[in-house]
Amino acid sequence: MSGGQLLTFDTTNLSAGPISVTPVGEHPAHVVVDAAGLYAFVSLSGENAVAVVDLKKNEVMRSISTGTFPHGLRISPDGHEIYVANVKDNSISVLDTTTLTELKRIPVGVTPVQVGFVPDGSRVYVSLRDANSVAVIDTKTRSVISTIEVGRNPIQVHSTPDGRSIYVANQGTEDNPNDTVSVIDTSTNAVVATIHVGKGAHGVTVSADGAYVFVSNIVDGTVSQIASDSLAVVDTIAVGKGPNGITFQNSGE
Repeated sequence: MSGGQLLTFDTTNLSAGPISVTPVGEHPAHVVVDAAGLYAFVSLSGENAVAVVDLKKNEVMRSISTGTFPHGLRISPDGHEIYVANVKDNSISVLDTTTLTELKRIPVGVTPVQVGFVPDGSRVYVSLRDANSVAVIDTKTRSVISTIEVGRNPIQVHSTPDGRSIYVANQGTEDNPNDTVSVIDTSTNAVVATIHVGKGAHGVTVSADGAYVFVSNIVDGTVSQIASDSLAVVDTIAVGKGPNGITFQNSGE
């Protein structure tokens, strides 16, 4: 393999730089890690595959074929499956984390970018960038049960811990960036609110207690903090240029 790398850091000493560098393949896009911290799964957009990395040996142990140009991916809450958005294949690949094979490829709509599970794993919400919508997959039947219109060019999606809401970051285009987040009520699969954040809303994550939602604004170079009770932006934090993916780490306090 050549091209991209997976870098591993010690979260207690980030300034020391990566503690390991593992070659993974062409055009790595997203990475998820299993609950035990044994394996990392890296979408390789340039190889139409997901690399499985043994984190103890820091080496690729397997490559799982997917649809064309895999991008966003997430592990199911029970850890048994991974759903992968294939941007140029208009599909979702369902991967088995035990057999390390593709179980099914689900047609979802135009340019799927990222997926988000509800906490009980019963449904997956898929951003369809060029359709300005979100597809809903029933994970039992592995089929699309609904399509929801959201803002322009949705990118990342994230459920609240109670599973009642899905937050969708609508980025827009480079020439005409969008600045909204769509809030979907999962009981009705309808948009119940639209929140204005910064230009180029891209990444979205939710705090462990569900009290706050954080959105990276790739054009403005900021992160918006939304209070989930009021659905209002309560803080805007300037960060580096072009903030992309974002996640939340529980402090344990």
